[in-house]
Amino acid sequence: MNNNTTQIKRALISVSDKTGLIEFAKGLSELGVEIISTGGTYKKLLENKIPAIEISEFTGFPEMMHGRVKTLHPLVHGGILGLRDSHAEVAQEHDIKWIDLVVVNLYPFSATIQKPDVSEEEVIENIDIGGPSMIRSAAKNIGWVGIAVDVNDYQSILEEIKNNNGLSFATRKKLSA
Repeated sequence: MNNNTTQIKRALISVSDKTGLIEFAKGLSELGVEIISTGGTYKKLLENKIPAIEISEFTGFPEMMHGRVKTLHPLVHGGILGLRDSHAEVAQEHDIKWIDLVVVNLYPFSATIQKPDVSEEEVIENIDIGGPSMIRSAAKNIGWVGIAVDVNDYQSILEEIKNNNGLSFATRKKLSA
């Protein structure tokens, strides 16, 4: 387990709640972090002139099945789960690029099911699969990867990356809980 500070070179951002997104992504970009993003998040970043790579460009595979399959891809999860000190050869062999920070918040399932007259179809479409998978992958690899699921953590993450050239193990561990 790596317990040293991890430099943040690449972040994957896929958020339903876009509160604070622009300021956070702009801050990451200004710190030289490459941003990969999905669907509506990607569009929001582009609208605000924040450089980002669309997930389908990153994976070489299109979003499919009406957006149900976006991030469920070996290049994404390999980039998150890979142990930098022991999986580098396999990563290089399969063109897997490390993802050092995962920024995800989930579809608003609780709010959706409480809406009057909500359809079963809408409820089903608000069951997030990719988001929890990325969160779990990042949490499993806290030795190398940071995870942000709470917009209230954005500022402190930016400050730590700026001041320490990365995220400490203590911070990565706290964020994964």
